[in-house]
Amino acid sequence: MEIDVADKGKSVISAVNPSYSGKGSLWVEKYRPQSLDDVAAHRDIVDTIDRLTSENRLPHLLLYGPPGTGKTSTILAVARKLYGVQYHNMILELNASDDRGIDVVRQQIQDFASTQSLSFGVKPSVKLVLLDEADAMTKDAQFALRRVIEKYTKSTRFALICNHVNKIIPALQSRCTRFRFAPLDAVHVTERLKHVINAERLDVEDSGLSALVRLSNGDMRKALNILQSTHMASLKITEEAVYLCTGNPLPKDIEQISYWLLNEQYSDSFKRIHDMKTTKGLAVIDIVREVTMFVFKIKMPPAVRVQLVNDLADIEYRLSFGCNDKLQLGSVVASFTRARSALVAAAV
Repeated sequence: MEIDVADKGKSVISAVNPSYSGKGSLWVEKYRPQSLDDVAAHRDIVDTIDRLTSENRLPHLLLYGPPGTGKTSTILAVARKLYGVQYHNMILELNASDDRGIDVVRQQIQDFASTQSLSFGVKPSVKLVLLDEADAMTKDAQFALRRVIEKYTKSTRFALICNHVNKIIPALQSRCTRFRFAPLDAVHVTERLKHVINAERLDVEDSGLSALVRLSNGDMRKALNILQSTHMASLKITEEAVYLCTGNPLPKDIEQISYWLLNEQYSDSFKRIHDMKTTKGLAVIDIVREVTMFVFKIKMPPAVRVQLVNDLADIEYRLSFGCNDKLQLGSVVASFTRARSALVAAAV
């Protein structure tokens, strides 16, 4: 069964993880949701899992979606609800990026699943195996896990977490109930950040908060990490401080670069952008990504826009493979020069 639902409603998270309450602790862990009620977004998914847990009908789970959207936090909250103080004895948590081979499935997972769980209740509780980043597991390990899931279904539940569901073999997918965690809405990210800002008594400008939300792209973990890093570098968190900390180009810099690309001659545009890149320590791939978003705001014929975006996508692809920055910057300027020529031809 697959459930792809958008989140409706929201809840402000107020719990603080007592294990990470020190001054030098990571805010990502310190403010991780401790119960299902604390999870800020994806209420439809969380409520469904909560109901299944309460009715003792929890199936094997496959949670997938981009990083920082609450997949691991949701499962850990489920485990705390199921086991309470016995939490650490009843759950096996593995990161499949480290433990990805078939030996892990045959030894650690099978040994844990095959042992009898001790419960002081009327009925023995099922144990929980949590496999984070399961899409990093080898195919052989996934096929071996399929057999283990079949064999120990009566005593153990398996929760698989991944970013790319297409890397999970169909045989495993069919044995799990699938939930897709979409990137968090800006409203939920803003609420969560405001809670952390108030709890930590930070001095954050509205423009700084907007910059944090914009750069996080729906990734709560990324937003909290940027907030903590910026706080360590600057007492007052402004838009400029956030962009300076992350190394991303400021919106005004992107506007200036776009102006040069659309109005200056090739050599002048290349020199000015290269000088700004060197002076401010910008990465060409960040410039390409931001300029691409800017292209969608400019009024131009659809055919010209399509060609320009396609060219920029090719440049970003080449940069991801480590191609020469200077050559690719020249290619960016060349793409806009060609687009300008097409705009002039279309106007005639």
